[in-house]
Amino acid sequence: MTDRSIASENGERRGAVEDRRRAILDAAVRVFARDGYHTSRVGDIAEEAGVAHGLLYHYFPSKDEVLATVFRENWGDLLARFRDVEESDEPADEKLRGIAKILLRTWRNDPALVTVMVREVARSPHLQEQVDDVREGFASIQRVIEQGQREGTFRQELDPRLASWVVYGALEEILTGWVLGQLPDGDEEVARAERTVVEVVCGGLAADPEPTA
Repeated sequence: MTDRSIASENGERRGAVEDRRRAILDAAVRVFARDGYHTSRVGDIAEEAGVAHGLLYHYFPSKDEVLATVFRENWGDLLARFRDVEESDEPADEKLRGIAKILLRTWRNDPALVTVMVREVARSPHLQEQVDDVREGFASIQRVIEQGQREGTFRQELDPRLASWVVYGALEEILTGWVLGQLPDGDEEVARAERTVVEVVCGGLAADPEPTA
């Protein structure tokens, strides 16, 4: 067997391993969203993923680690998208709109994942192990607010760190309302939520226009 064929075979094996790992995580999201994390068993995840019970432990040592991985990888994807918005050439108010759209549209794209992130991860004691990751999300919003203050778009007297918590808190509460079934969640409602939270938040952050002579 040539070196090229060996490399190709190894690549295929790695691809199969990653596909199986991804299938397990996707199955876990469905199970946790449907049945709740605490009442779910590792066997439920394995059955949903179509793999042997023992094989799941080859990828994840415990159900706790499955939940932690779901959070870590999906929150990491969100942070990467936040950074893309933050590093764009848009003004600060447009960047806040972009971040709001990213968070709120995750519900439309993957409601099961949002359910797990809001209902299970947020209540998990293991979230404390991910504090640095969570903090970076708030820091990204804070940097956008600071940019707006430098540009004169946002009010100078506001504490940008506290304001970032207010912004994220508003977005998370809308997601929570959808998860709990307390807010309508169709496509039109998602778009309306985007407009409302941006108008309320950006309106509250907006600097007063300079008086005309």
